[in-house]
Amino acid sequence: MSTRRSARRAVLAGVALSTVVALPACGGDHSTDGGHGRPAAGVAPVASGSAAADRADVMFAQLMIPHHRQAVRMSELAGSRAADPEVTGLAERIRAAQAPEIATLSGWLTAWGRPVPSDGRAGGHPPVPDHGMPGMMSDAELARLEGATGRDFDRRFLTMMIAHHEGAITMARQELADGRHAGARAMAQQIVTTQQGEIDTMRKILGRR
Repeated sequence: MSTRRSARRAVLAGVALSTVVALPACGGDHSTDGGHGRPAAGVAPVASGSAAADRADVMFAQLMIPHHRQAVRMSELAGSRAADPEVTGLAERIRAAQAPEIATLSGWLTAWGRPVPSDGRAGGHPPVPDHGMPGMMSDAELARLEGATGRDFDRRFLTMMIAHHEGAITMARQELADGRHAGARAMAQQIVTTQQGEIDTMRKILGRR
């Protein structure tokens, strides 16, 4: 009996030790502050299996998709309307950078179980209202850009794209302040860096006119 009691105590001691060792690891899995010093209370994951994303990340993706789509649309016009080769080249760089980001943002929303805004040309979820996106051009402004050619197009494009980029930077900085998803935050930082550089370039081109 004494031998059995000793063996039982050894087993229980081992279980207790295993539990103590495991507790810190389990506690780490339930942290929701994303490493940014925000309290966990009130932060809910957007979908099962997507605890690294929250409402701010979803909003960033849902707003940036139509914002990027408009920039791509504006940039595509430059190929047949711009007079300045530097404007044409800049527009192509904008299109080449933002089109893949649209695909990435759409993939995240799908993975998070959230609707991807439609582009208005096919079925699907309606676009997000423009009033939630700083820097978005109105339909009338886009129509004037589409109707312009040559130097007039260049001036309109540069002026409008500067405002558009400034709006995107505002949205990206909001994501950096509130978002938790590592990929979304990295994209937001890239938007701030890249588009601020493009704004500087566009202002220099305008300054030469």
